[in-house]
Amino acid sequence: MQDFEAFLAPAKINLFLHIVGQRSDGYHLLQTVFRLLDYYDTIHIKINHSGTIKRVNDVPNVPETEDLCVRAALLLQKHTKCQLGADILVEKRIPMGGGLGGGSSDAATVLLALNQRWQLNLPREELLKLGLQLGADVPFFIYGTNAWAEGVGEELQTLTLHDAYYVVLTPNVHVSTAQIFANKQLTKDTIPKTIAAFSEIAQLSTENSAGKNIHDGFINQLEKVVCSIYPEVKACLDWLKQFGDARMTGSGASVFLEVANAETANRIYQQKPTTYVGFVAKGLNQHPFTK
Repeated sequence: MQDFEAFLAPAKINLFLHIVGQRSDGYHLLQTVFRLLDYYDTIHIKINHSGTIKRVNDVPNVPETEDLCVRAALLLQKHTKCQLGADILVEKRIPMGGGLGGGSSDAATVLLALNQRWQLNLPREELLKLGLQLGADVPFFIYGTNAWAEGVGEELQTLTLHDAYYVVLTPNVHVSTAQIFANKQLTKDTIPKTIAAFSEIAQLSTENSAGKNIHDGFINQLEKVVCSIYPEVKACLDWLKQFGDARMTGSGASVFLEVANAETANRIYQQKPTTYVGFVAKGLNQHPFTK
């Protein structure tokens, strides 16, 4: 891939996810903590002078016109009236549709990379607003650190998290996010929590090497609904829960378990049923692009 430059796009997990309301336009108001993981897609970019934006490889089940990487580049180009273009090659590792933020992370990485390589030098705040036009999770990846999030996910505050490792598993099922949020059993009026309360519980959990009750009182409220509709997710979660306080991330289908060290994570991962794909990752404190 001569003349292409590689940029990393990290996965994320939601350490908890509460729905605290709903806007008049239908968007749900939430509270969550986003955590970056050192498990990546890689976005390869080559700048061109023709002004064309194109993806140069196939991505299964993602037409080029719907690819968030392409949409991100076109949005930035239109916003800045930039005359330069880009060839984009997307190397996927993060499971798609699993609640791990792969597509959003890819789009954020494209915005960050092209803002620099096109020498646009837009401030981070401007990129955050552009990212929100692509999806509610995109601003987090542009933000660059682990974060407490509110609103639809775009109101972000930096959060310091302790070092931890994660076993992440994805069952062979696609969860419809729209179906889950439309489910009448979903609680949508949870009393808002505070960062201080989360931080206090998270601090107590640093001594817990077994991954049990990592954030007591902070749950993923979508999890119960997803498990009631998708038995594959419930079975995967139940298997992982034998080792500690496993959680679902986002709207699923991926689930994760926090543990204290790589040895524990790898030992658990090596026992996983062959029907699940997954990985072991360490939590990051900062997006690799912003270092």
